[in-house]
Parts: sequence; structure tokens; C-alpha cells
Amino acid sequence: MIRIKESELILNPDGSVYHLNLKPEDISDTLLFVGDQDRVEKITKHFDTIEFSTQKREFKTQTGTYKGKRISVISTGIGPDNIDIVLNELDALINIDFKTRTIKEKLNSLNIIRIGTSGSLQSDIPVDSFLIGTHGLDLNGMLHFYELEDICNHEIENAFMKHTHWNSNKARPIVISNSLELERIFESKQTYKGVTGTAGGFYGPQGRVLRLAIQDSELNNKMNSFLYNGFRISNLEMETASIYGLSKLLGHNALSLNAIIANRANGTFSKNPAKTIESLILYTLDRLVR
Repeated sequence: MIRIKESELILNPDGSVYHLNLKPEDISDTLLFVGDQDRVEKITKHFDTIEFSTQKREFKTQTGTYKGKRISVISTGIGPDNIDIVLNELDALINIDFKTRTIKEKLNSLNIIRIGTSGSLQSDIPVDSFLIGTHGLDLNGMLHFYELEDICNHEIENAFMKHTHWNSNKARPIVISNSLELERIFESKQTYKGVTGTAGGFYGPQGRVLRLAIQDSELNNKMNSFLYNGFRISNLEMETASIYGLSKLLGHNALSLNAIIANRANGTFSKNPAKTIESLILYTLDRLVR
């Protein structure tokens, strides 16, 4: 067995993994991801018990039980670079023996559900609705540092690049599917579905203009009008495609649920986004224990 070097898998003096400050026993195999560290307790306040809590930098984790089910809630911070840290370190917790620094013979899988907020690109997906990302559309390029061929959807990617006249100086878009097993658990008459675009930033990468001109001022309109064999881009955020891509590569199940608090097509914003997010939190928790 190949021993993983100290410089590649960094552990804290107490034996916890470097960024997340977690040991294997600290997490459940069912995890809820949120971006904002303050949102962790907005979920765990509904738990029956909380057995563990820690925080290092923006990464806050609490593990407890909800109606008898053990669940961990982790704040990932914003963006695909943070997802790269979180997914790799979570996988290390369950699939690498920290004492021998070797990969375990039997690999384990996690169920990962992102509870996020997002803006809809489609006029018919209203503010205050819930949206399931059937696929993640990676627009930022972080995943290109990994071997991706087995998880890509080249037909959709090629159609998207043709439709948008994709600039060759940007990273090639990647389309990755969700976990159908998890989708079946969370889909209902309350949910919309679509392809979730994942940008590498909040302003220019999502078409927002303050003082800086952007390379393609029509990109959001092009994404809005993209349709290929029933696939359309429903919303834009900063994590989903990275979660889907790394989860598939590592053998985990992942699903992204978004509270739609803005509609970019209509220029509208939720009158009470906190209520919408709270509703999605309760919806998610109750679906997990059905």
C-alpha cells in the first residue's frame, strides 16, 4: 500500500484533518452543506440533540440527531475552491486510515445534500420556490485538475458552447449529473428542476457589472435561452457543479437544493428570503426521515 505523505494529507496535532478540524467519528454519513457558517445553527436548532460541534475558519460543523437520524451540517464557505477542500477532506475522513496513511480496502460513501440560495435564470421559476439541480454546469474550471472523462456529458457541453459562442480563453464547461437516488427522495410537487450553473465568482462570472466590463455581457441571456434535449439552465450559483463532480469521482451521492430568492430574468427579489430558507431547511430535514 502506498503511504500518503504528510505534505499531501495534513493533520492537526490532535489527529484531525487540517482545514475541517474533524476526526472520522465526528461526522455522519448523511451531511448537509450550507455556504454560510451562521446557517449551520439555523438547521441544528431543529435537532433533538447535538453531540459534536467545531469550527475552524469558515468551516463550521455540528453533528446531532433529527427525529432519530444522525446528521452532520457543515458550512463550506463560498465557491468551488472551498468545495475542493471540503469534499477531499471529508472523503479522507472515511476512506483513508490516518494512522497508516493508506487508502482503506473497503471504500465508504456519503450522502451529501446542499441547502443553498440562488437566483433563477428562468422567468417561470418563481421567487420563493425550491429547485433541484438535475445537473451541475461547471463554468469555473476547478474540476479540470482531475481526471473527468468518465463523468462528463460531452453532448450537452458541446451544444452549450456552440449556443453561447463560448470564448476559448475560458475553461471548457463541464456538465455533471446529480444522484438520482437522492433526487427521488427530495422531488415533489413543491420542487422545480433544472441545470444549475456554477460560476467561479459573484460579480463578473455571474454577469453582474459594477465598474468592470465583462467579456460577454450577453452570457446570461444565452444561458437563459439554452435548450438541448430538454436540458435548460435554471439557476446560477457557486458550488453545485463542484460538489457533483468531486462526489462522483470519489463515489459519493450528492444533490443540490436551492431556495430561489431572486429571479434574474424578471429582476425580482424575495420579500422574505429568511422564511424561504427556513421552509427549505424543514422540507429537507423531513424528507430525510420519511
